[in-house]
Amino acid sequence: MMSKTYNVAVVGVTGAVGTKMLETLEKRNFPINTLKVLASARSVGKEVQFKGNTYKVEEATPEAFEGIDIALFSAGGSVSERLAPEAAKRGAVAIDNTSFFRMHPDVPLVVPEVNPQDISKHKGIIANPNCSTIQMVVALKPIHDKYKIKRIVVSTYQAVSGTGQKAIRELETQSQAILSGSPVQSNVYPHQIAFNVLPQIDVFEENGFTKEEMKMINETHKIFGDKSIEVTPTCVRVPVFNGHSESVYIETEKPFELSDVRAILSQGEGIGLIDDPENSGYPLPTHATGQGTTYVGRIRKDLYHPNGLNMWVVSDNLLKGAALNAVQIAEKLIEQ
Repeated sequence: MMSKTYNVAVVGVTGAVGTKMLETLEKRNFPINTLKVLASARSVGKEVQFKGNTYKVEEATPEAFEGIDIALFSAGGSVSERLAPEAAKRGAVAIDNTSFFRMHPDVPLVVPEVNPQDISKHKGIIANPNCSTIQMVVALKPIHDKYKIKRIVVSTYQAVSGTGQKAIRELETQSQAILSGSPVQSNVYPHQIAFNVLPQIDVFEENGFTKEEMKMINETHKIFGDKSIEVTPTCVRVPVFNGHSESVYIETEKPFELSDVRAILSQGEGIGLIDDPENSGYPLPTHATGQGTTYVGRIRKDLYHPNGLNMWVVSDNLLKGAALNAVQIAEKLIEQ
C-alpha cells in the first residue's frame, strides 16, 4: 500500500453517518496525515475520538477546507450545496453523502463495486448514492453483467437510522410509551413508527411516487449507465433500528440457471450469500448491522416469467449505505 498520507475533513461529524465515517476511517486505517472534524456552529467545541486522540469539532466554513485533500460530507443537502464547491475550489475532492449533487451531470455517482471507473471523471465532487440504491446495485451488478437486467420491482423495508438520531430516539420512546400504556407522540414521522409500517419515505411527487422511490429509479439508471432498465420501487419505513431490507424481483434479457446465479453472487464483490432455506438461513438486519457486506438470500426463480428472479437483500444502511461507501470511494480515488 502507498505510504502517501492525506489531509482529511469530515463534515457533519456529530451525526449518525458522520460518526460512522470516523469509525470507518479508523477501522480501515485510512492513510490520514491531518484530520479535521467539522460541523455546524452549534456543535463547535464538542469532542470526538479518533485513534485514541481527542479532536475538537470546528465550524464548517469555506476557509476550513484550506489544505484539505479529501472532504467527506454528511451534514445535509444545504450544507453540501454551499460548501462542497468551496472545498473543491480549494483543491479538495468532496465526497458527498447527501442527495444534492447525485443527478448533476458533472458529478460521478459511485458505488466502488459497481462503477469505480466513473471516479476519474470527477471535477472536484463525487456523490454517494442513496442507501437503498447502493445495496440493490451491489447485489444486482454481477447478474446485470452476465444476463442484462431489463426490469426491477423492489419493495424496501427501511430502518429508522436512515432518518438519523432523532428517529432512533422516536422509535425507542414510542415503543416504551405503547408498552407502558402512555400516549404516543410523533415528531419525526407523519405517523407512529413503533409497531407500525409507513409506506412513505420523503415527500410525494406528482406521479404518486415518493422522492426516495424516484431516487432509486434515477440513481440506478445513472450508476448502471442504462436508462432502459425499468425500475418500480415502493419504499417503506419499518420499526427496525438499523439495517435496510429489500425484496427485489428482476427480469433479465438472457435466460439463467439458478445454480449459476448463486455461483456468481457468491463470488460478487461486496456480496455475502446467506441462502439456506431448509435451516431458515436468509439475511436479516441483525446479521448486517456492523458489517460492510451486502447480504443476499431467498434466491428463487419466478413461477411464471422464464427470466424472472426473486431475491432478498439486506445491508447496514449507515455503513455500506453511507459511511463505508464514501470511504471506499476515497480509497479508490487515491488508488487511481
